[in-house]
Amino acid sequence: MEKTASRSSYIVEQVLGNLGRLRILGVLAQRGFPSYTRYGLEKATRLKPASVRRHLEVLVDLALVKEIDVKPAVYRIDDQKPIVKALIIFMRETAYSI
Repeated sequence: MEKTASRSSYIVEQVLGNLGRLRILGVLAQRGFPSYTRYGLEKATRLKPASVRRHLEVLVDLALVKEIDVKPAVYRIDDQKPIVKALIIFMRETAYSI
């Protein structure tokens, strides 16, 4: 159980401690859970391409975001994970917007 709590704490720190990741999750957590290409996320978050690429790598590694293998790749929040559900609730209840 401690290992799970430790992993969850690590994930929260990685997300909440980084504005770029928080922006990307905020966009992906919009109602209906839209899918975006990297280019779409660049436009929606106003982040530079290299930043979006780097942040998506981390979010996919943390299993918060799914990369759908089509051309071009599409990204979608993994809304089935309890920690993602909690982050979505947090964003909605605090009216977080980018």
